[in-house]
Amino acid sequence: MTLLPSLVSLSPDLLRQAVFVVGPTSVGKSEVAISWAQSHGGEIVNADAFQLYREFPILSAQPSAEERAIVPHHLFGSISCTMEMDAAHFVTLAQSALADVVARKKVPFVVGGSGLYLQALIAGLPALPTIDPTVREKVRGMTLTEMQSGLAELDPVSLRSIDRHNPRRVGRRLELSLQAGRPASELLLQPSPPSGLRGIVLVRDRDELNTRIESAVEARLLGGAVEEVKAGGEIASPTAKQILGWREIHALLEGAINRTRCAELLTVATRQYAKRQLTWFRGKSTFPLENLSAVTPNYLDLLARQLGLS
Repeated sequence: MTLLPSLVSLSPDLLRQAVFVVGPTSVGKSEVAISWAQSHGGEIVNADAFQLYREFPILSAQPSAEERAIVPHHLFGSISCTMEMDAAHFVTLAQSALADVVARKKVPFVVGGSGLYLQALIAGLPALPTIDPTVREKVRGMTLTEMQSGLAELDPVSLRSIDRHNPRRVGRRLELSLQAGRPASELLLQPSPPSGLRGIVLVRDRDELNTRIESAVEARLLGGAVEEVKAGGEIASPTAKQILGWREIHALLEGAINRTRCAELLTVATRQYAKRQLTWFRGKSTFPLENLSAVTPNYLDLLARQLGLS
């Protein structure tokens, strides 16, 4: 699949029509957003990278049929797992969904936890160079260790800030650094978001969030996530295979680990992912943090009014 150009930005006026409900996995974003959307004439727009894939509704914890029946949902399970995905393509999809919701005089509630996708949606994407095929082939021929070493030399800032064990992300930063002749971290500096946007970052006390994550992992394994990975193994794109849980379930299917170990590893991976999400939101989001462990339904109603929902 050919990806769209890297420079994409949305109209600030369109973004100001939305309410952003964001935060780490398992924190309870969907429950809050659906409640508000039901009460205030809204519809839900997905901002989770992996909930875009239609073949993995259980593994990616997409809203249930019952939840979707309460209010309309957009961009959940909207593309095939055979497709590659990036932030620019997501912004194009989200722009169409937001414009559609606003045109029908509804409030779009943007819900998700993918920091890069949210940043791209809110602030736009920097213009990036086209990668020469010879550069791409050179990087793709490297081992992960070789890519890490190359990035450590050319762009140590990137190596510290990304998941250094993710070959796709390390390779992408190395490609950019080689192509541009300067660190990718400099190329990827984001512009400031427009003023007047509405949104919140939902958090919970750590022990409570960890308990919710453990329950969510068990529900996915019992609900059909293993079967989804088995069915998608032959057709999933490299980006689809980055979905949280793919690695652990694939190891289970290969017989490398048993189910108990799979659940343990997936729980740890999910907690680590939630920690990275929280770090990103605390460092880069301009939306206020709201701890769901401490709030009451009355407070959520007050918060909705503060966000301009009447």
